[in-house]
Amino acid sequence: MAAIASEARVEAPAVVAARPRPCPRAERRPRVASGVVWIVVIGALLVGVVFMNVAVLRLNIKLDQLGRDRTRLQADNAALASELSSAQAAARIQAQARGLGLVQARANETTYLDLKP
Repeated sequence: MAAIASEARVEAPAVVAARPRPCPRAERRPRVASGVVWIVVIGALLVGVVFMNVAVLRLNIKLDQLGRDRTRLQADNAALASELSSAQAAARIQAQARGLGLVQARANETTYLDLKP
């Protein structure tokens, strides 16, 4: 009986060694594939962020240009309003003077006095 027991002991390690091992390569493939997918997704998001920043920069440049144009147009409008006001004032004064019976002096009838200090 002892001989049978020793034979059983010898065969037991052989059975353990005969078990098939899982292939480590099969486990790594899904991880590598998912890693590549994540890299592509993150890369696409970064490209999107860059394009958004470029678009915002272009809009800011356009906004600055429009602000300068607005300021220039406001200055032009103010100058034109001043010119219009001056023109209206001269015409109004002349109309009031005509209403009082005054006439505009001719250039040859005008004389100037030089006052010395």
